[in-house]
Amino acid sequence: LGLGPSDLKSIIGASQPTASRLLNGRYALPEGGKPWELAAHFVRLYRSLSSLVGGDDELARSWLKSANRAFDGQRPLEVIKRVDGLIHACEYLDSHRARV
Repeated sequence: LGLGPSDLKSIIGASQPTASRLLNGRYALPEGGKPWELAAHFVRLYRSLSSLVGGDDELARSWLKSANRAFDGQRPLEVIKRVDGLIHACEYLDSHRARV
């Protein structure tokens, strides 16, 4: 989705170096920790979003970076940097996916 280490760090609560290693495929989160749990929700968000946009990653990136009324005019990318925002975004996408 074109996220940088600072975005991923904020979403899953990992350190900047860990986020960088994750993005480069040089690290896997240990199962069960808080970053792993948040990463699992982020994967859920990605899968729901990808399903809604037909696998078009460019459209998914655009959705993440565009203001959205469902998130009080905020960009989903900023909202998902809070745990409650990540869960809300997952539920929002899941509900829309269920309608399709």
